[in-house]
Amino acid sequence: GRNRLFEWLRKKEILMKNNMPYQRYIEGGYFQVKESVYETPYGSKTQQTTYVTGKGQIKVKPDMTRITVTLVGSYKDYGETLRKSAQDTDQLKNILSAFGFERSDLKTLSFDVDIENESYREKGVYKWRLRHIMKVEFESDHERLGNILYALANCPLNPEFRVSYTVKDPEKAKNELLGKAVKDAREKAVVLTEAAGVMLKDMQSIDYSWGKVDLEVHAMSRAAAGGS
Repeated sequence: GRNRLFEWLRKKEILMKNNMPYQRYIEGGYFQVKESVYETPYGSKTQQTTYVTGKGQIKVKPDMTRITVTLVGSYKDYGETLRKSAQDTDQLKNILSAFGFERSDLKTLSFDVDIENESYREKGVYKWRLRHIMKVEFESDHERLGNILYALANCPLNPEFRVSYTVKDPEKAKNELLGKAVKDAREKAVVLTEAAGVMLKDMQSIDYSWGKVDLEVHAMSRAAAGGS
């Protein structure tokens, strides 16, 4: 059965003479080739394994709104940089609390303090640049969103901000995607084996990754005005 399947796939110019799929079928998402290294008495050998690739697609209505806020600034003193960051973050929490948020609802995504320009190092003078990225999420409410954005756009912090939409239960959506992808892979395998006149046996393994799954849709952004 296996040899007949490979022979049929080679005749259809899906597989090459070495039973590896042509690049166009890999790029088209039909197959995935993975390499593994194993040891033999004669040294290391490389083995290539071809997998049938399944795809899943679902439509999910976003029910959560995410506002990503970025505060930036430049200061001559490192301690002043940290103090200013703490003050600005506290002020941002005060602004959001007016719209029903707890202070703990504002989450830090990244916090970086670096020397702004290497030329300052040569002169023995340091200027520190701060970049603090935070997010807050809430169940989608257009009126609430509009009020928050107005407050951010008119506050003295002059923040950068971005609005995006996501789902409250991402794991549920990912599991549904996984189910559809597995079903699609099996259907592709059935088509190949039936066309080659061989029997499809039990599934040997399932390999998947969430690396390409993005459940966030970007809606708008606003950059800070010029100046330091």
